[in-house]
Amino acid sequence: MANKNRASLGIIFITIFIDLMGFGILIPILPTFASKDLGISDFGIGVIIAAYSLMQFIFNPVLGRLSDRIGRRPVILATQLMTASSYIIFAFSNSFALLLFSRMLAGLGGSNIGVAQAYIADITSREERAKGMGVIGAAFGMGFVFGPLIGAFLAKYGYHVAGLGSAVFTLSAFTFAIFKLPESIREKKSAGKFQLKIFDLKFSKQVLQHPIIGFLIILYFFIIFSIANIYGTFAILGYKYYHFTDQQNGMLFGINGIVATIIQAGFIKSFSRKMSDKTIVMIGIVFMVFALGLLPYGGNFAGVAFVISLMGIGGGILQPIIPSMISKHSPEHQQGETLGFNQSISAFARVLGPLWGGFAFQVFGYQFPFLTGAFFTLLSLIACFYFLRTDKLEEPQSV
Repeated sequence: MANKNRASLGIIFITIFIDLMGFGILIPILPTFASKDLGISDFGIGVIIAAYSLMQFIFNPVLGRLSDRIGRRPVILATQLMTASSYIIFAFSNSFALLLFSRMLAGLGGSNIGVAQAYIADITSREERAKGMGVIGAAFGMGFVFGPLIGAFLAKYGYHVAGLGSAVFTLSAFTFAIFKLPESIREKKSAGKFQLKIFDLKFSKQVLQHPIIGFLIILYFFIIFSIANIYGTFAILGYKYYHFTDQQNGMLFGINGIVATIIQAGFIKSFSRKMSDKTIVMIGIVFMVFALGLLPYGGNFAGVAFVISLMGIGGGILQPIIPSMISKHSPEHQQGETLGFNQSISAFARVLGPLWGGFAFQVFGYQFPFLTGAFFTLLSLIACFYFLRTDKLEEPQSV
């Protein structure tokens, strides 16, 4: 990898890390803030969390197409400003409606992950793609190490302080990107008129019919849905049933992030050299099955910390490897659109997951969101074993 591209990887890592640290600040405290301060029900919390992902579902492919046309850099900068604004609104939220609006705006701003993945694809070879995607995974992991810990600390001084802290970190990432983040594509799409399509059915059908990309996108959907069942329920589980404090919940999210970062920084490249992509994916799913199934039975802080570490291993493997596989089999001129579509589908999983998780938690009992996740990851493992053919993964195919 050329030195210039290595430098760009480092810059996009710092940009995403600071941005995701702002996001991570709110992860362990948003459910308890909504429950304790605003009196929102468990299902209502699921709706608020799902709204964030609904916006990503709608706008991920739009921003992906836009970045193919005008460049990655301006899209990343604009979305960071939207995200910072959402955190300021969160800091002053005093009702369900205002909190919901803040999360919808944050979801629009957070619809840039597909663009960031396309940025990585622009500056890496196919052989280096998994390592490059690991940069985003590592930024996520470290953001979820420091963000929740900082958020839990700031929450002691008030939830509004945590919201303003998130805004400061995101604005810092925006400032850094203005001066340091170069454009990654040399030739932007110029033919034809740009259409603001919310969902391109023709392109979606084309991508999903591809024997490898289609399967990987569907596989990613079920994995993300399984994990998303716990987005709003994990902190409530700790608060209501284990009597964890915001600080303890923050530490648990931090442990998950530390483990995921170690996996992505230290093992993904080694795994890619020694094992097939199919084997790596299946190993990651196995860890997810056990982690999700055991989470409601951790018993105490140490037990839950051990189980959340298993989830960190699974997420640390799966987050970079599946988008990398999708990118390898996507045409170069459609990297942004294809990866944006994948992020959109996974965002839809993040819509359904919290909705079902909050409903199941409130109606059927606290175990059900976690057991639902374990069930669907087990189905994903079986499907991967039978339908993901290693020989077809060896050679890139066009859409």
